[in-house]
Amino acid sequence: MVGVVVVGASAGGVEALMRLASALPADLPYAVLVVLHMPSEAPSVLARIVDRAGPLPAVPAEHGTHLQAGHVYVSTPDHHLLLDDHHVAVTKGPTENGHRPAINALFRSAALAFGPRAVGVLLSGVLDDGVLGLRAIKARGGTTICQSPDDALFPTLPRNALDAGVVDHSVPVPEISGILKQMSGREFEVASMPRDTAMELENRIAMAPQFGAPIDTEALGPPSGYTCPDCNGSLQSVEDRGFRCQVGHAWTADALLDARDTEIEGALWVAVRSLQEKAKLSRTLADKVGPGMMATRYTAAAEEADRALTVLRDRLSSIGLPGRE
Repeated sequence: MVGVVVVGASAGGVEALMRLASALPADLPYAVLVVLHMPSEAPSVLARIVDRAGPLPAVPAEHGTHLQAGHVYVSTPDHHLLLDDHHVAVTKGPTENGHRPAINALFRSAALAFGPRAVGVLLSGVLDDGVLGLRAIKARGGTTICQSPDDALFPTLPRNALDAGVVDHSVPVPEISGILKQMSGREFEVASMPRDTAMELENRIAMAPQFGAPIDTEALGPPSGYTCPDCNGSLQSVEDRGFRCQVGHAWTADALLDARDTEIEGALWVAVRSLQEKAKLSRTLADKVGPGMMATRYTAAAEEADRALTVLRDRLSSIGLPGRE
C-alpha cells in the first residue's frame, strides 16, 4: 500500500463525498478513511452512500481493522475515526470543536502514522475543523488538498484552510482523483523527523476510551482564562492549535467563539421566557388575592416584567444575534 488518504467534510459534505467516490479509480493504491460531521444519534448510512457512489468498496469503520488499499473506511456517529499504525481505530475520545467524529483527530493520527505517505483532503463545510489537521499532515511531509471554495456547497471550510496556508492543491472535486493518480507512482523518502510531543499527546487523548484515564493537558500550554463549553472546565492554550480542557475537549478559536454565540443565544431565550412567565404568574397571583396591597404588588411586578421584555425584544431586534457559519 502506497499510503493513506484521509478525507474530512462538514456541511455539504455528502454531495462532495459522492462526487469524490465516483471519480476514484478502482485500482487506487491507497486506503481511504472518511470523516463527516454528523449528529451522534444519526443512523449510520454514510458508508452505503459512498459505496454506491463509486467503484471502491466502502464500509463503516470497525476498530482494529487492518487497512487495505482500494478500500474506504467511513466514520460512524459519535466515534472518532483514527489511524493506529496500519489499523483502524474507532474511539470515544473527547470531542473536538464539539464534534465526534472530528476531522482534526483523523488527520492528526494520519500525520503521525504515515508521515509523507499521508494525503489529507478537506471538502465542503463550515468553520475550521480539519485546518489544524491539514497543518499536521503538511508538517510531517504529507500532501494536502482542499476542494476549491467555488466548487463547494459550503466554501467556508476550504477557504479557511487556504487562508491558513496549509493547502498544497486546491481543485474541484473531480480533479482530486487525478492528483492521487499522479502521486501513486511517487517514491517516498521517509526521513527521520523530530518528535512532536504536543501532537502525540493530542493523538493519545483522541485514542483514549470515553472517560478514560486523566491526561496532563497542562503540559500542552498555559491556562487561557477561558472555560470549555462542553464541561465548563478551564482551557489550556495549545500554542497555535487552540485550546484543550482538563478532560481533553479541544477547541479552535473560531469554534470556541461559535460556541459562545450559541451560549449567548440560549441565555437570551431563557431571559425572554423567564420574563414572560414572571408577567403571567404575577397577574395570576393578583387575580387570586383580590383587590388590595398584594394585588397591587403583583400587578406592578407584571408590568415591570412586561417593560423589561419589551426593552429586551426591541434591543435584540435592532442589533440581531451574531451569525454563525
